[in-house]
Amino acid sequence: MYHKPALLIESIDGLNIQPGGIYVDLTFGGGGHSREIMKYLDNGRLYAFDVDRDVATDVIRDKRFEFIRGNFRYAGNFLRYRKVTAIDGALADLGVSSHHLDESGRGFAFRFDSLLDMRMNQEAELKAATIVNTYEKEELMRIFRDYGELKEVKMLSGLIISYRNGKEIKTSGELIEAIGNCVPGDNRHKYLARVFQALRIEVNDEINALKEMITGIAGLLKKGGRFCIITYHSLEDRLVKNYFKTGNFEGNQYSDIYGNRTVPFIQVSKGVITPDDEEIRQNNRSRSAKLRIAERV
Repeated sequence: MYHKPALLIESIDGLNIQPGGIYVDLTFGGGGHSREIMKYLDNGRLYAFDVDRDVATDVIRDKRFEFIRGNFRYAGNFLRYRKVTAIDGALADLGVSSHHLDESGRGFAFRFDSLLDMRMNQEAELKAATIVNTYEKEELMRIFRDYGELKEVKMLSGLIISYRNGKEIKTSGELIEAIGNCVPGDNRHKYLARVFQALRIEVNDEINALKEMITGIAGLLKKGGRFCIITYHSLEDRLVKNYFKTGNFEGNQYSDIYGNRTVPFIQVSKGVITPDDEEIRQNNRSRSAKLRIAERV
């Protein structure tokens, strides 16, 4: 299977799908969410986005469905170009797909000794190898601090630079060898996951893309329209939580001249929705998934 969707039932329920509505799957992947949405549509329409060329061969063949190969950061523009000016709901599953993690040639997983790539869009120029071999120490420190939420980033970055001065870092195995003195023996998996996460976020400009996608889609949602977003790490979840709660990514509360809070959404779910024990048992990769649902006011 290309990807087993996390929180599938909860996210589809959260969309509150209307048979004649217009919906957007911002992360098509293996099509699990899209195929479930289609079951609830009558004369409605579903638009799905994905930047990965590998998924284009698995699109849904249905006149009510349109697949758009493009970065979801531009989803609002793509939809307006198609004269879609209002939508009833949108869903984004921000996790790295099982396909990416299991495909050794893509460089997303540190359990494979593969080329350091990590591009969601295979036509993009920036690769993880470019980052570890050309970025200055301060830039590497920023990436690992801001995107990996790691400590001792000065030592980590210094080890990378020392290693590359003698040998170019081409593979995940060489990167792990380079930073070996930083990797704790009792928490190796989590540490390496954060290192690779930080590089992946930089390669794909994921934080800026997420912000642009959210604001673009929020501007298209009808009153009463639902926005469901599944995140997998605290950086993403914090941005989504803040935006749904306050209308901005910093979490700042603003009021009008009468003292009334100005927010674009109301929270549908009380707090965050996480997988239950049974889902985690069946799909261990869903364990860090967090779903937030908001409704346009």
